[in-house]
Amino acid sequence: MKAIDKGVVCIKTTGKEAGKKVVVLEAIDRNFVMIEGKGVKKRKCNIAHLFPTGEKIGASKKEPAKLE
Repeated sequence: MKAIDKGVVCIKTTGKEAGKKVVVLEAIDRNFVMIEGKGVKKRKCNIAHLFPTGEKIGASKKEPAKLE
């Protein structure tokens, strides 16, 4: 499996939020990360359901992610 670091901007590929941009807030374990984005609630997500865009931003668990 690929590793996705904190602050990486991704696109959700499955679920009701498919196609929306999210940012990784923290790595939970090898397969799951905490994500948040515009129109996407803060939640745990399987990294197999994310496509990294190559962008990286500063993000913290306490502040909401600012994606445009």
